[in-house]
Amino acid sequence: MNRSAVLVVAFISASLIAGAGCGKKPGTAETTASKPAAVQTPAAPAPHAPAAAGANSVTADTTAKLNAADWAIKQDEIKNDPDGQWATTATASSTYNDAKEQEDWSPYQLTGIPNVERYGDDGKAWAPKTEDSGIEWIDLKFDKPVFATEVRVRESCGSGAIIRLELFDESGAAHTIWADVDPTKELNYLIIKFPKTTYKTNRVKLTLATNAVQGWNEIDAVQLVGKAL
Repeated sequence: MNRSAVLVVAFISASLIAGAGCGKKPGTAETTASKPAAVQTPAAPAPHAPAAAGANSVTADTTAKLNAADWAIKQDEIKNDPDGQWATTATASSTYNDAKEQEDWSPYQLTGIPNVERYGDDGKAWAPKTEDSGIEWIDLKFDKPVFATEVRVRESCGSGAIIRLELFDESGAAHTIWADVDPTKELNYLIIKFPKTTYKTNRVKLTLATNAVQGWNEIDAVQLVGKAL
């Protein structure tokens, strides 16, 4: 498909961007978010400074709250989109710890609604066998074949490594919808919008270049958007 016909969006709240890689602790699903920057002691203010500093503090706090609220609203809208459906089965090129069935980091963790709440390593997301090793893929199926218009990928660790999206029609033929640089950062969605397909699909394949983003790359859930008619 012509790249100009595809719109790629990553929902990113300014208060959430850190641009860090993701580390993994073997045998645990503990979140490993980036360490906050050290707090520096401010210089003594001029006599008129306290009021201005206070005003700036209020403004910054209000902006952060508005950004967080906007992010939460968008996440909720996606979860409850009547035209969206979540993957019901999934396979992958590899899995961390060779996890199977419903074990942590297995392909099973890609199915259903998003359930990773913080950016970082979490066993409730899928992860490949090794970090930074190169090409990996996940293949997902959905209950209802639809004329698709959008795919939403909730990345939860080492975001930004997806390089290709393919849809499969009902005869099993693959269609490359998008191949480009993934702009996603932190816990967020990569959203790929495209003109309504001329065929029905209930299968999505995503390819990652895990060496493009240092550390572990984990995906929480994938949503296919479209209508049956």
